[in-house]
Amino acid sequence: MQKNKIKIAIDSGPLTSGHKIRGIGAHTSELLQALKIKGVDFGKADLSKFDVLHYTSFHPYFINLPFRKPKAKVVLTIHDLIPLIYPKHYPGGIKGGIRLAINKFLINKNVDAIITISETSKKDICRFLGTDPGKVHVIYLAAKETFKKLVNNELLTKIKSKYHLPDKFALYVGDVNYNKNIPILIKACKLAKIPLVICGKQALNIETLGKEDLSMLKGPKDWIRYLFGKPHPELAHFRSLLKEFNHGKSVIRLGFVPDEDLVAIYNLATVYVQPSLYEGFSLPILEALACGCPVVASKIQTHVEIVEGAVTLVEPTNPKDFVRGFNSLVKSPRLAGEQVKLPRKYSWAETARQTLQLYENV
Repeated sequence: MQKNKIKIAIDSGPLTSGHKIRGIGAHTSELLQALKIKGVDFGKADLSKFDVLHYTSFHPYFINLPFRKPKAKVVLTIHDLIPLIYPKHYPGGIKGGIRLAINKFLINKNVDAIITISETSKKDICRFLGTDPGKVHVIYLAAKETFKKLVNNELLTKIKSKYHLPDKFALYVGDVNYNKNIPILIKACKLAKIPLVICGKQALNIETLGKEDLSMLKGPKDWIRYLFGKPHPELAHFRSLLKEFNHGKSVIRLGFVPDEDLVAIYNLATVYVQPSLYEGFSLPILEALACGCPVVASKIQTHVEIVEGAVTLVEPTNPKDFVRGFNSLVKSPRLAGEQVKLPRKYSWAETARQTLQLYENV
């Protein structure tokens, strides 16, 4: 599509894959809306007529970059490199290792600029992919305008009844794979004696995760492990979580929740908790803050960068520290409107402005 006389093609792939309801899908969708252009199906469209090709997703163990350098400038978004940070939990196997080497070559040869979503991810990209730091540009994400404080008590009561929510609860929104640190969160909520509500398709369907979900989470099949009958570490992690979910009634799994209901659930929550061991950004924290929900988050590099001062940061491996972090919130009235201001303003308009500026100058 044309913007300021530059013909821009933004890959719409994440909007039709399992990424649709994840951060990658939200990033792609909100960017397109903010730029007021339509996405392009890179698998079907004639890409030769564009000046800029923006590939919107990346997995180190899979290849979706062009082997031949296009005439157009190539921009690639890399949200994080979690499989490379936790190789024991996300082993790529022989095929994954080969594809990773090819990806490094293609990025160096054919990619003109990389967009990532935090300085933390930028450091990882430079370290693991050997990328020149000058090629990597940090452009932050933002919460959708949908997420805000609600004063419609009738709507809140309706949503509370619809999802059978308790009067007080800790909320978590997202996937439940290894880096999310959900076992520690469950332990913390049990210690604090507060129900945990989890919103996310993966948590509800953990018993029957589809092939697409698994491939995005764990990469190519590790044939050596497969031949010896050993479970993939991430599948073993899911099985252990399933035991936690099925034990007692302290964890309420809602599955996928549309934004129009999720905003009310954020407003109803006593506290939002982001326990991750690693994140590229942690978009749900911004959504919770926008809804006036107090937040307790793990003290990891990304959270320090993105929201330090606006949330309570705790040690991610210590459930008692989580309890200390949010126990006062559980026992006190809602603190809506009393959150410390974020260290910077996040908006999709600013994200789009910076992205367009990169297109024009790459």
